[in-house]
Amino acid sequence: MTANVGSADKIIRIVLGLAIIVIGYLNESWWGLVGLVPLITAFMGFCPAYSLLGVSTKAKVPTEKMKV
Repeated sequence: MTANVGSADKIIRIVLGLAIIVIGYLNESWWGLVGLVPLITAFMGFCPAYSLLGVSTKAKVPTEKMKV
């Protein structure tokens, strides 16, 4: 499981997840639990949907092999 969620993406997921949870709580709806998904993916640094689509928002660190 390789991390594929970048820093900005993590911040967006945390804010969005907390907003969904608060809205669900205020409306007394269990749909607020959906907010746990972006929170969990943000803290894990891994998004299964990104993996399936081959997307990564994580910055790549140049290694010695990549430097010319």
